[in-house]
Amino acid sequence: MSRLKGKKIAILIENLYQELEFWYPYLRFKEEGAEVTVVGTGAGEYASKHGYPAKEDVPADKVKAEDFDAVVIPGGYAPDIMRRNPEMVDFVRDAALKGKIVAAICHAGWMLASADVIKGKEVTGFFSIKDDLVNAGGLYVDEEVVRDGNIITSRVPTDLPAFCREIINALTE
Repeated sequence: MSRLKGKKIAILIENLYQELEFWYPYLRFKEEGAEVTVVGTGAGEYASKHGYPAKEDVPADKVKAEDFDAVVIPGGYAPDIMRRNPEMVDFVRDAALKGKIVAAICHAGWMLASADVIKGKEVTGFFSIKDDLVNAGGLYVDEEVVRDGNIITSRVPTDLPAFCREIINALTE
C-alpha cells in the first residue's frame, strides 16, 4: 500500500519510550509509503522502558515544522524527558500552530500540554495524566482515539490500530 506516499512524518524519540507506541506507528507509516524521520533530543541513540534501542535520524534543533505533514509523539516516560528540551517543545508547538497533524498517545499528552496547544480541544491520554491535560485547558474524554482539528490523541498501546488509522485518514483527506 502507498496511501502515504509523498507524506513526511516525524516521530519523536527519547529515553524510556514505550516500545509499541514508537515502533508500531513507525513501521505502519513506512508500510503506507510515508517518509518517516525519527527526531530526538540529540543523544543519537535511545533506550526504551525495557532497554530496546532506537536511533534518531536528526535532532530537534535541526528540523522545521514546515518540512513535515505530521508529528507523532509516543508515550512511555519519554515525553517527560522530551518536554525538558525547548527545541522539541517548540517543534511540536510550531507544527500544531501551522496546522500539521500532531498526534500523541498515552503519556505523550505531556508534550501537548507543555507546547500549550490543547486549550479548548477534546483530548485523551493515559488516565494518570488526565489532570495535566485538563489543567492545560484540554477537554478530557475517555475514548480510544480523539481528533479535534489537527490534534489526534489516544490512551494506551491497545488503541494503536485506531490511533494510526485516524492519522492515516487525516493525512489522506
